Amino acid sequence: MLPELSPDQEFFRETTRRFLDEFVPVGELRRLRDDPGGFSDDYWKRGADLGWTSLLVNESHGGGSISGSGLIDLTLIAYEFGRRAAPGPLVVTNVAAAALSEAGDAPSVVARLLTGESIVTWCFAEPPPNDGLGRVSLEVRVDGDEVVLDGVKRPVESAGRADFLLVSGRTGEGLTQVLVPRNTPGVSVAPMQTVDLTRRFSVVTFDDVRVPATAVVGVVGQAEAQVQRQLEVALVIGNAEAVGAMQAAFDLTLEWGFDRYSFGRPLASYQALKHRFADMKAWLEASHAISDEAAAAVAAGAPQATQLTSAAKAFIGQFGSELMQECVQLHGGIGVTYEHDLHLYLRRHTVNRALYGTPAEHRRRITDDLIARGGTTSPAATERITS
Repeated sequence: MLPELSPDQEFFRETTRRFLDEFVPVGELRRLRDDPGGFSDDYWKRGADLGWTSLLVNESHGGGSISGSGLIDLTLIAYEFGRRAAPGPLVVTNVAAAALSEAGDAPSVVARLLTGESIVTWCFAEPPPNDGLGRVSLEVRVDGDEVVLDGVKRPVESAGRADFLLVSGRTGEGLTQVLVPRNTPGVSVAPMQTVDLTRRFSVVTFDDVRVPATAVVGVVGQAEAQVQRQLEVALVIGNAEAVGAMQAAFDLTLEWGFDRYSFGRPLASYQALKHRFADMKAWLEASHAISDEAAAAVAAGAPQATQLTSAAKAFIGQFGSELMQECVQLHGGIGVTYEHDLHLYLRRHTVNRALYGTPAEHRRRITDDLIARGGTTSPAATERITS
């Protein structure tokens, strides 16, 4: 990740690295498997004190960055999260914090986000048949001085721990975002199962949920650009985390290859395995590069940000999965045991691969964008790209 860091960025990353090593070592991750929340309040508040929730918040609202680009700084934290399969709603909290800060809404909620006292999660994805990337069908309608929400969102990260829900819904042809207290009548949260040891996801149902019109974030029916921006930010953070998990798995496997001997030679010395390690190294370095390029494009508001984030998600999702499976295979039988650490990173990458669109959905998104810009793609080529 970002091979040329400033001294301040390196110190920031190293501080987070040491903190995670101390407070959530692998033994703690295993213990948290049975914790309903997946992490402690004290852990998250300490992380907020380190700046985990403030990097995308305007300075006027109490936030600030390390390098001048809060999103780039945040990828450093996400990378360390992935390398340690660390708990905590890093993606959704920062997406919500950025949205609220940009809109200038709910300053008291933003203030509590910055201290870690409150958690706000983003309700974006929906169940079938509306589970495709970017599909939003939850209804938000205006009724006098109230707005009414009806629909279902899933999966929603840390919904059971959240104090507020940032809900993306549809008003007519446009999108509307609403900040809803989780304890509002008509809101129900049902936990889901997940392969990740420490992250918790839920199904959130909104049944004639009524909140004041002042709960709208931005303007009714005009949130499409903001939702698109939030999706790009979520993809950037998630990609950085996925690359961190890939790096951890690769490092474990490389060490294993040199430590484990067969017929008097290290496993890594055999030509067939060298080729497999070379492939994994190529996938890993390319994932680092495309993740950083997408982050820079989104941070700069570049026109190609949408295509780059989708290209990064598709590449990291596909070849990261290949790398993870290779790591498991090269470890042999121990690689599929719960006692070994490898599965922690496999679990993290597997969940990240599915969140905010699958690789196939993002390849289709790239194709659709090219066609919209005036390009032509044959049906056969489209099928190859999206399969």
